[in-house]
Amino acid sequence: MNKQKAPFWRTPSGWSAIGLITAASYFLLVEHGEHVFRYLPYLILLLCPVMHIFMHGSHGKGHETHDHTEKTFKEQTEDNEQYRKGYIEGLEQARKGKHKTENNNAR
Repeated sequence: MNKQKAPFWRTPSGWSAIGLITAASYFLLVEHGEHVFRYLPYLILLLCPVMHIFMHGSHGKGHETHDHTEKTFKEQTEDNEQYRKGYIEGLEQARKGKHKTENNNAR
């Protein structure tokens, strides 16, 4: 038997929230329409980061099972030798670049 939890918006509380939001939006637009429309461009821009914050919470939840056997960084790099070589090479180049800038600053 597959028991999946219903999304919030399909529960009685969700339907109540939708009704409350709809009623509040209606009265806001009817009673204060001229004030709302004046700030509409700013409200749309404000909606972007707010949606970004709240929408990232649902990535990958409930769609697949996770085995929670994550490997450590050391284990991951040992499995992929090319990545490990490139990582070490990048560290060495960064150290050489740091020494060059220190020598140039000392002059």
